[in-house]
Amino acid sequence: MGGVRTALYNWLFARAHGGTFILRIEDTDQGRFVEGAEAYIEEALAWCGLSPDEGVRPGGEFGPYRQSERSAMYREAVQELLDKGLAYEAFDTPEELDALRKAAEPDVFQYDAATRGQLRNSLTLGAEEVATLKASGAPYAVRFKTPDATEEVRFEDAIRGSVGFQSSVLDDKVLMKADGLPTYHLANVVDDHHMRISHVIRGEEWLPSAPLHVLLYRAFGWDHPVFAHLPLILKPTGNGKLSKRDGDAGGFPVFPTNWTDPKSGETWPGYREQGYAPEAFVNMLLMLGWNPGDERELFTAEEAAKEFALERVVKSGARFNPDKAKWFQEQHLRNAGSEAHVEALEVLAQAKGVAWDAAQCKDVLDMMLERVAFLPEILDTGWLTAAPTEFDAKLVRKKWKDETSGYLNDLAQVLEGIAEFTGENVEAEFKGFLEARELGFGQVLLPFRIALTGEGGGPSMFDFAAFLGKEETLARLAQGIEAVEAIRAAGE
Repeated sequence: MGGVRTALYNWLFARAHGGTFILRIEDTDQGRFVEGAEAYIEEALAWCGLSPDEGVRPGGEFGPYRQSERSAMYREAVQELLDKGLAYEAFDTPEELDALRKAAEPDVFQYDAATRGQLRNSLTLGAEEVATLKASGAPYAVRFKTPDATEEVRFEDAIRGSVGFQSSVLDDKVLMKADGLPTYHLANVVDDHHMRISHVIRGEEWLPSAPLHVLLYRAFGWDHPVFAHLPLILKPTGNGKLSKRDGDAGGFPVFPTNWTDPKSGETWPGYREQGYAPEAFVNMLLMLGWNPGDERELFTAEEAAKEFALERVVKSGARFNPDKAKWFQEQHLRNAGSEAHVEALEVLAQAKGVAWDAAQCKDVLDMMLERVAFLPEILDTGWLTAAPTEFDAKLVRKKWKDETSGYLNDLAQVLEGIAEFTGENVEAEFKGFLEARELGFGQVLLPFRIALTGEGGGPSMFDFAAFLGKEETLARLAQGIEAVEAIRAAGE
């Protein structure tokens, strides 16, 4: 969810300013490479309606768009920093660094201006020894040489305002790993410059890395883009960033679509597969950190793009509420109208063995759309497709009187005489029956509903009767009266 929200805010900003939305695949960290992740990202964004203008699939003039295919550019950039004396080669082994970390406990060891002079790198080793190590194939990383003099690295964040860090707290980050692949820090700075990125909109977790990136831009002699660090999406209860574990514990998805871990085979549920409309999911993410400045909550992506501004993104974390997510789903389902869901309901009905045509699906949606949050819930309403076999005994005892069955048998004769069995005609004859018998709605309408559905709530009974048709309505009415009388007899 967090990744999709970041993509959404980038998409909205690009649309609001006539910009270009780019999908770049950052796949240089082989230790974190996940098989199938690229295809998953593309599919999830497509489901959300956030297809990129440039990227691996659509192409573009600044490709290639996989970082693993841009290695030559990164090597050239690293060499430039080495030549300028703004980076150095470090030959410390992982075991040596682990030992230093353990020795520093309970403090934290940092490879920086204060420690680099005692470590095995091209700043402390002679040129001949460095050449010998390289010739022998000794692995080494390239680290950024953070300025020795303490200074405040300050930049303007489009969301947080003026942000500053003391350079003394920064370590000498690895720019190129021993495997010859760049880290995020180098690759993204180089790519953002060459791809002419104007704004870097990313999660709050990258804020501590921003001063390093500012220094890297300075080292290359480039102007840095505008940075905007989005607030975290927080778990529903307590503090902390929302995680997969929170989704498991709370019974809600944290992925846009189902994700299957290629290593463990475990599948994490997605909003798409749980029946959420993409518009509802996107609207929910939109409001997790942004507001329009008024009380409005419901937006399409296109509507939001007209008003989106980074200045209206909040600084503090946005707490996720699974009940609110469902509310967005309900609103978008209903606001789309019955016609928009006819085809989808017809497919769902066929999968359940229910032979509803398009017209019947439209009638069902007209009756039920205001009563469900997800389309499949309609098919879970058993009395829509078959006469009830169970009846609410408690409701029967409370609402079904000795004379009720007689009223309903008389009503059946009235319904039998309706030539055109429409909802309007059923309602008119029903009201005429009550008036002629001087009966109240409550004396007949609720028992009528119980007989046809077995329950005490639902859509308009006149529309439902018309949907069933005269023959089925009368059959259910007779069966319902018989079943309820049996319940009453058993309770005496």
